[in-house]
Amino acid sequence: MSTTQHEPVIWLTQEAFDRLSAELEHLQGPGRQEIVDRIEQARSEGDLKENGGYHAAKEEQGKAEARISHLKHVLETAHVGEAPADDGVVEPGMLVVAKIAGRETTFLFGSREIASEDSDLEVFSEKSPIGAAVHGKKAGDKLSYTAPNGKDIAVEILSAKPYQA
Repeated sequence: MSTTQHEPVIWLTQEAFDRLSAELEHLQGPGRQEIVDRIEQARSEGDLKENGGYHAAKEEQGKAEARISHLKHVLETAHVGEAPADDGVVEPGMLVVAKIAGRETTFLFGSREIASEDSDLEVFSEKSPIGAAVHGKKAGDKLSYTAPNGKDIAVEILSAKPYQA
């Protein structure tokens, strides 16, 4: 696990790590081959300048390669294992309930990769303005942070529990 001071550790459950590993394996194998086959098929249709299928396949290839690169980085640098301690402290892997600007909000603190793909759970990373403000705080703490629009936003941490997928 190698990280720099500027790069927080990504915490993943074993289930999330396995899911991302399977996605990476598919993208690097059959997924990559499917895209190559589509590019070859489109290329055989003639003039590439006006070939929508070719350009769409090339764009898909670019997105897939970016996802492969991202997944490799996440999987190489992630801390895999048990959920953080159930101590009420906001840290990666915690499901946080907070009152933000007077509205109660539940969010996952950490990486989007922790949550399953079908989750509509809001995620705040440690790098986001609110994430940086709440990191290390605990239930009962009140604080404010400056939002990207320049407004000061009041936050009260109501609870922080380990996330269970």
